[in-house]
Amino acid sequence: MASNKSTPLLKTPLAAAHEALGAKMVEFGGWLMPVQYAGILQEHQAVRAAAGLFDISHMGEFIISGPSAEAWLNSVMTNDIRAISPGHGQYTLMLNEAGGVVDDLFIYRLKDQTYLAVVNASEIDQDFDWLHKRLMANVTLENVSEDYAALALQGPKADAILYKVFVKEIRHIRRNQLMTSRFMGESVLITRTGYTGEDGYEFFCPPAVAAGLWERVLAEGVSLGCVPVGLGARDTLRLEACYPLYGHELSPTISPLEAGVGCFVSFDKPERFVGREKLREQKKAGPPRRSVAFEMSAPSAPPRAGYAVHADGRSAGVVTSGGVSPTLGKNIGLALIDSGHASVGVRLEIEIREKRHPALTVKKPFCCNIQK
Repeated sequence: MASNKSTPLLKTPLAAAHEALGAKMVEFGGWLMPVQYAGILQEHQAVRAAAGLFDISHMGEFIISGPSAEAWLNSVMTNDIRAISPGHGQYTLMLNEAGGVVDDLFIYRLKDQTYLAVVNASEIDQDFDWLHKRLMANVTLENVSEDYAALALQGPKADAILYKVFVKEIRHIRRNQLMTSRFMGESVLITRTGYTGEDGYEFFCPPAVAAGLWERVLAEGVSLGCVPVGLGARDTLRLEACYPLYGHELSPTISPLEAGVGCFVSFDKPERFVGREKLREQKKAGPPRRSVAFEMSAPSAPPRAGYAVHADGRSAGVVTSGGVSPTLGKNIGLALIDSGHASVGVRLEIEIREKRHPALTVKKPFCCNIQK
């Protein structure tokens, strides 16, 4: 007889801290995660004006090492790994043979022949299996996700808070760089990446010190307006910045060229990465669809992922992400539509609750304050 027991949700080392703060917890990619604390609007505005602290411990971490690690990574990732020196990282993508996105991730070169890959939470097992099947000689692939907890500090006052928690040398860390510091006697990897449209940092630490680091950052940041932030505000922040989200703007049936992240594809590197030929064909012919940003032109309910998009009275595509922009006070969204209507200033209609509402394509991003 089949069991009716469902798989229990995974919890991060900070689950108790979230509950103590009164967070509303929800399922996300198999994890129990905070969607909001005081409220999505307040948390969103705090990140734009001051700073917000996120639990990103659900993300996955792989270590890739060995004499052939660089060449192998270049055969399975779109970006050119040779471009990153030790202590630096880059955004990249893994593709299937059809040129669709298997996952998007960050790769950091820890030292000459050793790399850290940070992958999406819902794709950890799938990504590891996908990479392991393509592993070559003289390369070691390890899933070290259980060895790390991770926090992200985002916002214009993130610098000031960071300097209170870690040593002064951290002041020299630049965007997409990685440095090592210590907290409670343990080594902490600090990266400067961000995904909210604000400057920001990520802390990768042993799970045993995660709660202590979380409490310390909030304590040092409270006078500067720092608050804990959940998944709800994370999504509105990244939407305003027009950052793609896997499962929405990126998927196995959407290519990097269609998603607008073609700048992270290196066609000129010597390695033939998975999906390169299909992507090259699409680049030559022109992508049939493109991701566009749009604003609703009249009062309406917020657009949501999956809503139909029309142009010139015909079907043109689908909304991939949408909602209310707290910063702009408007209903906004991202849509994957046919390339013929993908220019800025094109009038669209978004089908919301069986009625079509006017919208206009606009320049990306809606707002973004990242400091280089």
